[in-house]
This record gives sequence, C-alpha cells and structure tokens, in this order.
Amino acid sequence: MLAFKLAYRNLIGAGLRTWLNVIVLSFSYVVIIWHKGFLDGWEQQAKTDMIMWETGAGQFWHERYDPYDPFTLTDAHDSLSPELAKYASEGKLAPILVSQGTLYPDGRMLPVLIKGIDPRQQVLSIPSRKLDTAVSVVPALVGSEMARSARLKEGDIVTLRWRDVNGTFDATDIQIVGIFQTTVPSVDIGQIWLPLDRLQAMLLMKGEATYLVLASSDGTLSSSGNWVFHSRDELLKSVDDIIKTKSIGGSVLWIILMLLAMLAIFDTQVLSIFRRRKEIGTYIALGMTRWQVVGLFTVEGAMHAFLAVIVGALYGVPLLTIQAVKGLSLPVSSGDFGISMASRIVPVYSAGLVAGTILIVVLVTTIVSFLPARKIANMSPTDALKGKIQ
Repeated sequence: MLAFKLAYRNLIGAGLRTWLNVIVLSFSYVVIIWHKGFLDGWEQQAKTDMIMWETGAGQFWHERYDPYDPFTLTDAHDSLSPELAKYASEGKLAPILVSQGTLYPDGRMLPVLIKGIDPRQQVLSIPSRKLDTAVSVVPALVGSEMARSARLKEGDIVTLRWRDVNGTFDATDIQIVGIFQTTVPSVDIGQIWLPLDRLQAMLLMKGEATYLVLASSDGTLSSSGNWVFHSRDELLKSVDDIIKTKSIGGSVLWIILMLLAMLAIFDTQVLSIFRRRKEIGTYIALGMTRWQVVGLFTVEGAMHAFLAVIVGALYGVPLLTIQAVKGLSLPVSSGDFGISMASRIVPVYSAGLVAGTILIVVLVTTIVSFLPARKIANMSPTDALKGKIQ
C-alpha cells in the first residue's frame, strides 16, 4: 500500500510529463476498443443479414452447383427427394431454381441470373409475396442495386431471354412488381427474381430446384442423393475470413499506437531513474531493499495505464456510446464492396473487449516500466547513498 501511495504522489508531482503519457495511453485504449467494436458490429450485422436474406439455417446444393461458376447452372438442377419435398410443403425449406438469362432494358443487353422462388415462402426476407401480383406478363422482383444499374423502376416492362433445359432460346416480357432494399449483394446485383412455378415452366424443369434454403437447423437432415448439405457456418465462412483479414490489418494500427505509448513510458522511466538517483539512495538508506525500490518504480510506470483508463473514460465513453446508439454512417454501399455491409454500422463494445484491452495495456505497460527499473537492483548501497548509478 505504501508503494502505491508513493507512486501516486511521485506521478502527480511529475506534472505535465505524467499527463502527456496518460493522454497517449488513453488514446490507445479508445482507438483499439473502437476499431475492434466496429469490426464486431460489422460481423454481427453482416452475418445476421446474410442469414435473413440468403443462407438461412443452412442450404442443400445440387452436387453440380457452384455459385462462383455460372457454367454449372446448366446441369445443376433436380427434383426434390420425398423427404425434402415434405419439408418444402411444410414451409421449412425454400427451393430456389437458378438459370442464366439476358435482360433487355431500354434496348441494352444485360446478362443476369434468373432465380425462381416460391411467393409464399417465409424462410428468407426477400419480399416474394409481391410476386403474387396479378399482371398481364411475368411478375419480377429486383434489388435496389440491380434497379439502379439497369435503370429499372417499379412498373417497368422489359424483355427477358433464357435458355431452357433442351438448349432452346426463348423470351418473354416481365414486369417489375417490386424493388427491395438489402445489404446482401449476392441476392441483389445482377439478379431477377421470378415466381418458382413460372420459372420452372419457362425452363421445362417442373418440380426442380438448384438449391434449397433451410428455415431452421435440423439434425435429422443430411446430404443424400444429388443434394449436398452446407451448414450455416460453412456458408458464412467468407464473412469470417474478411473480418479476420481486417482484424490483422487493424493490428498494425494497434501495434503502432502501443509502441508510441510504450516508448514514452520507457523514456520517462529511464529519465526518472537518472534524475532521482539521490532519492533512490534515500529509500535504500531508510531500509527499503533494492527490489522494493524496483517495485516502486514499476508501480509508478504501471499507474500510467490506470490513470489512462480514467482519462480515456472521460471522453471515450460518451463518444463510443453515441456511436453504439446511432451507428457509424458509411459513404459506400454493399454493392461497392461486393460483401454484406449496411450504410450504417452499429459498433458492438462487449465487456470482454473493454476488459481485455485494459488488461493487455496494463500488462505491457508494467513490463515496459520494469525493464529500466531493473538497473536499480544492481546498485551497491554505497553508490545508492551517493546518488550514483552504474
């Protein structure tokens, strides 16, 4: 307890030098917590949106289906097995049929993916109910990014061409009955959504699908026949990889901030020991062992981190709270990145994140404070009384 009291008095007595170090350390606290909270918020938002709009609780893919290879779509379709058909009829599965096509808006030619979905499905957040609209042509849904790039608006009638299962080209007019907003570009950009039964009839693939989306995880279902099961974690792996990459990049910023703060602490400790040689000798003359004096200087250095917590809380808590409530507005959309990203991301600051950051900074600060203080342990009692350091 005596060491803490002495350390506190010495720090306060150092004046501006102490507060400069504390401010630098507090800035490190706030920036590290903010950056990690931003990534955690982005990850939670991206995964939630992808589950709601695309992946569901998992998917069954046709064994030949590859979402990154459009040439696989020609053969990637089949009828549902009796078990899967039963789940689909109960609303626990949403069959989706995918095919390539060409859209002709305003005389332009635009390659698209045509996706068929049951208007009554409730597995995904896609507003497929709008496909029940009675129109003279085939009803269609598009996302906002697709509507912007193709210059489409609700009510437009455009020509769509496709190739059926026999390789025969055909075309018809479709009417845009709805435009939906989503942060998941993989259900928006370059895609047209049609009623499943209409698309099956157009492609001559009655009762067939390309992949199936599960409403909830069910351990009784597994890969069978031509259908290969992909779990939610597997489908969300791309998001995990992106966040991991961003975290590694952010670590460079953290390291730079920590190095600056630790360099300031190290230099302060070295200068303090040099200037306070007679004081060190006095401590030893009064009965303190050399290692007790080392401990005193180490505590002084470590207390910079504790004071930085208080200072950082004074401006960091209001700033981070405002962002956690209102979110952080981004000048880009998900279409610009090609990944799920909302125009406003709400950071997530967990208790573990805050406590972990404080613990790491305090631990590193203590180690850096101890390194120059070790020199005191090599002092002889005579040199200490004379105020000399070897």
